[in-house]
Amino acid sequence: MNNIQLSVVHRLPQSYRWLSGFTGIKVEPIPLPGNDEDNNLIGLKLLSHEGEFAWQVMHQLTEALEDIQVKAAIVEIDGEPCLFVHREDESATLCCLKNIGAAIAESVTALYPF
Repeated sequence: MNNIQLSVVHRLPQSYRWLSGFTGIKVEPIPLPGNDEDNNLIGLKLLSHEGEFAWQVMHQLTEALEDIQVKAAIVEIDGEPCLFVHREDESATLCCLKNIGAAIAESVTALYPF
């Protein structure tokens, strides 16, 4: 069974940048996306898997992104693996993940909240 087809990915609500001196290893949230395109990242988190299995799925997602030449890094945030890509690659990343069978959870804003 393909683990990716059972995966649900959620975009983290904040923007991130590489922590100075830790490119590809550590990130820090930034209040507003800036003009520094090389250091403007989005993060994706798995909602469907936890623990070691989540790490395995994230590595599979990273390999799929490498196939379309999108650079991605897996960074631990609050004990969970998160996938980080450059903001400019967001559309290609989400398209690739959908094409390989991952579901993308999106925020829904109600027009008429109860």
